[in-house]
This record gives sequence, C-alpha cells and structure tokens, in this order.
Amino acid sequence: MRILDQQLKTLRACGEQLQRQHLRDLFAADGQRFAALSAYQDDLLYDFSREQLDVPALELLLELARGAGVAQRRDAMLAGAGINFTEGRAVLHTALRDGADPEVQVDGEPVMPEVHAVRRRFLDFAEAVRSGTYAGVGGQPFTDVVNIGIGGSDLGPVMVTQALSPWHDGPRTHFVSNVDGAHIMDTLSGLDPQTTLIIVASKTFTTAETMQNFATALAWLKQALGEEAGAHLVAVSTNLAATRSYRIDDSRVFGFWDWVGGRYSVWSAIGLPVAIAIGAEAFEAFLAGAETMDRHFRTAPLAQNLPVLMALVGIWRRNVLGYPTVALIPYDQHLARFPAYVQQLDMESNGKRISRAGEVVTHATGAVIWGEPGTNAQHSFFQLIHQGTDVIPVDFLVAANPSVSSTYGDAQGHHQALLANVLAQARALAFGRDELAVREEMQQAGASTDSIARLAVHRSFPGNRPSSLLVYRALTPETLGRLVALFEHKVFVQGVIWDVNSYDQWGVELGKKMAKQLEAAIWTHQVPDDVDGATAGVLRHLFGLQS
Repeated sequence: MRILDQQLKTLRACGEQLQRQHLRDLFAADGQRFAALSAYQDDLLYDFSREQLDVPALELLLELARGAGVAQRRDAMLAGAGINFTEGRAVLHTALRDGADPEVQVDGEPVMPEVHAVRRRFLDFAEAVRSGTYAGVGGQPFTDVVNIGIGGSDLGPVMVTQALSPWHDGPRTHFVSNVDGAHIMDTLSGLDPQTTLIIVASKTFTTAETMQNFATALAWLKQALGEEAGAHLVAVSTNLAATRSYRIDDSRVFGFWDWVGGRYSVWSAIGLPVAIAIGAEAFEAFLAGAETMDRHFRTAPLAQNLPVLMALVGIWRRNVLGYPTVALIPYDQHLARFPAYVQQLDMESNGKRISRAGEVVTHATGAVIWGEPGTNAQHSFFQLIHQGTDVIPVDFLVAANPSVSSTYGDAQGHHQALLANVLAQARALAFGRDELAVREEMQQAGASTDSIARLAVHRSFPGNRPSSLLVYRALTPETLGRLVALFEHKVFVQGVIWDVNSYDQWGVELGKKMAKQLEAAIWTHQVPDDVDGATAGVLRHLFGLQS
C-alpha cells in the first residue's frame, strides 16, 4: 500500500495542475484530444476526452495498473485461482459464458463440462415453459413467471429482462425481492395461480427475505391448487434436501457454484427468468456478447483495454481528484435498472476498507454509484450536477439506433432527440457558459440592463464538470452482455489497484444478524436488555403504534 500511496501522491500533483485548467482550454490546445482519450471494442466507443485528464496523466495511470499487477491478477482469475481469499474460492463467472480458460479446473475438477450441462438443462426447461410443453397442473400454458430472490438473485435478472424487453415473446415475468409484504402481495394479486410459475432463487434455500416471500407465494398457490402446487415451483439452489421438502422435483432444481458470486450470477441458472422471457437463442447471444468482452479484456493492451481504461478513469476521479460519487445515466429507457445493477456490482464489490494484507487502507476505495435514465435525469438532479457546489462525474450510455419500432410513431425521431440531448449534456458539463456569454445572449434577446445585471450570474454555467460517454450501435442481447462484462471487469481492475477483495461481502452480515435478534423482540413487544437507548426508544414507540 505504501507504493500505491506514493504513486497516488505523484498523480495528485499532476491532477492539481489539470484541475487549474478548464476543459475548454484543454480541447483548444489539443486538436487530437478525442483521438488520444477514447478507445473502441468493435462498435463500442468509450470517450473519456471530457475528463480532467491528459495523455501524460493517463500514462501515469497505466504505470499504476502495471505496477499493481493488473494483467497478472486478471490471468490468475481467468485460470481459476482462489482470488476470493477471505472465502477460499475461485472467481469464475467468466466461465459461465465461456470466457475463462477452457481447461480451467477448481479443486482438480474441470469446470466447463458441468457449466455446459447445467446451461443446457435450464435453457431446455425455459423452452419447455415457453412452448407449453411444461404446463400447469390443469394443462394450461404458463402465462406468468414470478421470480423470488434478493440481491444478485434479483437485480441482474430484473435489469436484463427489462433491458431486453423488445425480445420478449414468452410468458410475462415479475420479480419480487423486498421482504415488505406489499411487494409479493401486490405482484400476486393480479395473477392466476393456475397459469403462474414461481421461481425461488436462493443458493442455500435459507435466505430470510426470499424464504418469507416464498412462504406467501406457496400459500397462494396451495389455496388454489392444493398439494399439486409443487408442480408450479422451480428452484435455483444447491440445497436439494430443502427443495425436496417443498415437493420441487429435482428436474426443476438448477444449481450453480460457490465460485459464482451473487452479483455475478445472471449468466448462470439465476438467469432462468430471463431465458423464459426472451428464449434460449437470445440468452445465448447475451452470453456471447459477454465472452467477446472477456476476450477483449484478456488480450487487448492495457492502453486500449476498455475495462482497464474505465477503471483508471475511476481511480483518477476517486483517488486523485477526490470525487466520491458517480452518476450513471443511460440515455436508454430499457436500461432504467442498469444504474441500480451497477450500484450493487460496484459498491458491494469495492466498498471495502481492509487490504489483502489485512490492514486498514490509507486511500479511498469504492465510489457511490447512482443514477436514472436520461432525459428524466435532466429534469430532476442535473441542476445540482451543472451548477451545484460539488463536482459529480457522469458516465453516459447511449445507442446510435433505437431498439423499438412502431407503426404509429416516429421511433427514429424520438431517438434523434435523445442523441441530441445526451451530447448536449456532455458538452454543457464540460464547457459550460460563462457570465460574459450569458450577458451577450441576454442583450441580443432584448433583456433590460437591470435584468442582465441581476440574472446573468444565475444563468451562467461553470463547466469543467467531467463526464465519459459509452456509445454502441444498438441495445441487443449481445451488446448488453458486453456492457455488463465491461463493468464487471472495470470493478475487478479497481479492486486490484485498491488492493481489496472485490468478491466477498461481509458488510451485509451484521445487519442481518441484528435483524434476527430484533424480530423476536418485535413479535413479543419486549425491549431487549442489551439494545442501545435509541433502539429501545424506537421499539417502545412502535409497540405503542401497534397496540
């Protein structure tokens, strides 16, 4: 860590100089700035020329990546090394899309034959549900599928299913995650148990929120179907004893492996609801897209490697310029849940304070990731991003072409307006509009001298707000696979440089343990002796409201 801290000190000196220069001046001084600070993977463009960065600074960042052993750690991950050292596990989600070493082994056993076998099983089952070959107890095809999971068993499938909605030609898909009963009950209230399939996604089949929602769904099914309800149940789990206890036949239980973390599991049988919605062919295109990004990550030189460059821009923002947060703004309504997905992927992976050596790190780690789709975001929080006192870097995503068509509307016209807006936002953030320009504009519009004096300062934009842009041909299953894998590998690279384990999540455990203890108190209306004064006070207030 001392070496990293020294390198960051050098980078910060460079960053301080660049922060004193406006992006307007950096572009004016270098006509090749876009070419020097952008990179491609096939049709996918990563434009980071509007960052407060220059080529010498990028070279220093690349030296940082080389010194941290990014390439060596990448190769170790793809070869099945146990890089999740706190849990003693390999990290091989890439194997699920054939992106790892084809000969990879875990504990001396080859991985790929079982990966292919499980994939074939769950994709065949998805096709059976879609075709009606596997139907409900009354012989009717399933019209609706409800996926019950939480965290990685929910966010990935939700995001991908919504993103690929133009490919939906299977049953309607619904997702339940929150233990708040409103979520499961509102979802089931409009469905017919005779034609509804329930997928329970929990590796251990013990996840508290998932099992509570499952209990409600099972009661709903049994009310209509009796003991035949089990035929409407599917599990994504490795706990066969538990699934059998609910009369879920082994043929409808699909497992995955300890070397697949929850937030990296959408490529596995966790993606079953996606496959039912869009079909096996489109799901395999999604996997194939991710594999192309895996190959790019594995083979492209660091200076042209999109995941590496994205990670280094993030390091620059977080550790050099001191920006703690990033707004992720897809100008693509189908990617409405992409910010939430990346939020978990990034913050659960790199929200760590302990190094691989077991020491508290002395540098900042994971950033706060948040966002909404454009153009909605422009009309809510972009005011703060443009004119607020904090600098918030923005990552934009946009397709060159629409993913929808219509016989009654102008889809291309909508999309051209969308493209104009995203480019305008990136320009406005970077270059702003100074007070002198505002005064001249107001004067030309006929504003009074008094109005100009009062309002010009309010209408000025400082600019020099960093942003990057990801541009792709169209949002297809293949493109989505590439985008998700791109962000996965970006997170990996940052974790290597920060020297943390990106693949555990101990931070979720303490709250779960405390919740179990407090639930008993809430049922009995007894304040435990060992709780703090604030918790005791709130409990007493709750008990009064419930009585």
